[in-house]
Amino acid sequence: MVFPHARPVWAIILAVAGLFALDALAFRTGLYTSILEPESTTGRFELILRREQVAQPWYGPNLVVTVGDSRFAYYPRVANQQTATTGFAFRHAGVAGTDARAWYFMLRDLDPHRNAYRAIVIGVDDYDDEDGAYDIGDDLATLHYTAARLRISDILPFALSFKDSHARWEAFRGSLLKGTLFQRDLLAFLCHPAKRIADVEFTNHGYEEWTYGYVDSDKNVVGLKIDWTTLTATVPPGNDVLRDQLNRFVLYRPNPQTGRHAAFRRKWFGQLLDRYRGTATKVVFVRLPRGPIPRPDYLVQKKSSSIREFAARPGVLLVDEHAFDSLETPELFKDAFHLNDAGCSQLSVRMAHEVGKLLR
Repeated sequence: MVFPHARPVWAIILAVAGLFALDALAFRTGLYTSILEPESTTGRFELILRREQVAQPWYGPNLVVTVGDSRFAYYPRVANQQTATTGFAFRHAGVAGTDARAWYFMLRDLDPHRNAYRAIVIGVDDYDDEDGAYDIGDDLATLHYTAARLRISDILPFALSFKDSHARWEAFRGSLLKGTLFQRDLLAFLCHPAKRIADVEFTNHGYEEWTYGYVDSDKNVVGLKIDWTTLTATVPPGNDVLRDQLNRFVLYRPNPQTGRHAAFRRKWFGQLLDRYRGTATKVVFVRLPRGPIPRPDYLVQKKSSSIREFAARPGVLLVDEHAFDSLETPELFKDAFHLNDAGCSQLSVRMAHEVGKLLR
């Protein structure tokens, strides 16, 4: 006997199943992600992933890959000029605006068999844990960067890794039905499909050459002065971008230390380290140059150091945290956070030698 009210229920179930199947066909098979807008967050993430997959066979067994955000600014081509001395070749799979959660998904698909690299080098701001101005653990930008990498098995753990209920829902919905994330990109493609395809082909063809040969700005912030007692800065005339960066992210009173940043690091770096446990691949942490005039340590009492805790694990190494202190000068930075051309060049040489020394 079929109950009349059962029909609408089955209709809803079938409609939801059909929607999920259609979404999966378009966005979980690579059918659409291969023509993503190259300048979008997901498109850039995918470009870098594909570039590094293609590059892996070009190098021998002593290949090192680096991951980080835009602050890990170095030139692999300059680092590779040191190979005769260091014994290692370097490639960079870092993506501006990303964090440890995104780096985990990058490396999971870049190195599925956990044997493509001699070492994974991770660039971090500090070996100590400090809760900053906002909770990185609830930053939904990661959802958009990693959208094409999220599998069905990732849906629940990825969503539950966010603490805020709104962020959890957005992460769940986006990783379940990826069309919700690609809607704007899809509409733009449908408006100008031929142009998009041409842009994608052009970018794919030249991306390796453009990025490997990239030269950063020679701007600097000479003239910058900071009074840490009053948290005020004297900025070179006309540099409003620098002033804004300082006011928003540098010249602030310490936030209450809750341990949330340490928890985020332990989860995502810990998960990454667990992937390489028992393999021949080493994981190396590097403390990057912090800025043209770094915040003094006395401004905040940091309660933990998850990175130093990780160093107790087999196969985890730390570059001396003061190895790049001499680069923290206004002459070598183009803004409050990023090295200029001269700074990138110096970091490239020093980082290659420091990592090479540890690995040898």
